[in-house]
Amino acid sequence: MIPFTRPTLRQTPLWLLLASLLAAPLAHATNYNTSDVQAHGNWHSLTLSLGDERHFRALQETSYSDSILSLNFTPGVCDLPWLELRVELDEHQAESRVANLVPGDLRVDHETIHNGMAEFVTQRGDSGFYVNFYLDEQALLIGEMRAGETLLLRLDRGEEDYWFMSFDLNGADAAIGRAERLCEAAS
Repeated sequence: MIPFTRPTLRQTPLWLLLASLLAAPLAHATNYNTSDVQAHGNWHSLTLSLGDERHFRALQETSYSDSILSLNFTPGVCDLPWLELRVELDEHQAESRVANLVPGDLRVDHETIHNGMAEFVTQRGDSGFYVNFYLDEQALLIGEMRAGETLLLRLDRGEEDYWFMSFDLNGADAAIGRAERLCEAAS
């Protein structure tokens, strides 16, 4: 199990958002160039690039000072975005590994409870850990995120040790829509 503390609620200035994007890239521990950043309420959409490689991201980093929730799109497979959470550990990791696989539930407002698995991953040299979600009905969850107000997340770390988070969805529809359109245009 990765040792971590519960994130704290605090607003983060835009300059910290851009810095965190470089520290929390899509392909763990690889620094991507960011461009085309647009604000959408409490969400942002942007392009990540490294050489010829491109990814498009909708992200929310204002709910917690040490956590970023993102929905990521890759050209050629724009219909298969992945949902990822990055949590800052304030310590560079010594190795790349899957640290844990735990049950995880996500719910938008009072909509469907999406049960799935959450994989905790560390990457050597990265100062955070990533949580990748595996859900049966991710497309439904994304639709609910685009229409909802709050995304609730629960990770079951075992023996009734739950970790709860909530993310404001103000701007999610516009950010997700733009990231998806940019992906489709690049395909």
